[in-house]
Amino acid sequence: MRILLLPLLCMTLLSLTPRAEDEVVYPAPEGAADVRHDDKLEFLRGALERTKGAYGDYRIRPASTVMNKARQLVSLSTGQELTLTWSGTTLQMERDFLPVRIPLRKGLGGYRISLIAQERQAAFDQVHSLQDLRRFVIGQGKGWSSADVLQEAGFPVVTSNYDSLFRMVGSRRIDMFPRGLHEAFEEYEANRAAIPNLAVEERLVIRYDNPYYFFVSRQNVRLARRLEQGLRLMIKDGSFDEIFWRHNGESIRKANLAGRRVIAIPNRQLPPLTPLADKSLWFDPMAPLPK
Repeated sequence: MRILLLPLLCMTLLSLTPRAEDEVVYPAPEGAADVRHDDKLEFLRGALERTKGAYGDYRIRPASTVMNKARQLVSLSTGQELTLTWSGTTLQMERDFLPVRIPLRKGLGGYRISLIAQERQAAFDQVHSLQDLRRFVIGQGKGWSSADVLQEAGFPVVTSNYDSLFRMVGSRRIDMFPRGLHEAFEEYEANRAAIPNLAVEERLVIRYDNPYYFFVSRQNVRLARRLEQGLRLMIKDGSFDEIFWRHNGESIRKANLAGRRVIAIPNRQLPPLTPLADKSLWFDPMAPLPK
């Protein structure tokens, strides 16, 4: 009887033992007016929540220190603190880290609208080609993938910390600070009181393929799979699009893409496994806007 009861007792104890939690440490905001991350966190929490049945519980928190993108990548690669970051993809990013190939903003970051000094609008009104635009100095964050794309397209690029780039626009140390269409208007509102001559450029949009993914270390295959499964469940149940339009719909309407000149540039950093053929993953500027 004791021999029969022992395996039964062991099985009962195993069934009562909780599965290990996935700890997800994500980048902390880079400044008090950094309003870029809310939708990413909704996607992250939604994906983790929808996969609890298959993967168990999770813990999620911001990093204990603020890091620019370059420091984030060091932290993720060395396992110092971060277990996840978010970034536009490049060939090098996909060599160094595991991408979750669901574009978090449906490629909206490939439509770049610039923050400028208000008094410079007349100069941008005269831009009609890529060659015209290359005369202007662009500001980008340290370690941002977009800086490489813009440099390879022939733009003069100056890099600095995120918070300082707005002040550099206002003081005209740089001519323009291209932002994702979804970011430009929110960041303008967050910074215009401190920088009174800050403005959203009115005539142009820089366009290139720019998927923005979650990335984890190459050793963290479990988390990458969990996030992809969770995001696909969100696409299926409609919550992915709900978050996308709630955070970006107003900016898309304000941007008035139909009334802007499109300056198209190549993205030579685009990896070959980018899911461009899956139209359900991407923003379509020609589709009717939801009411």
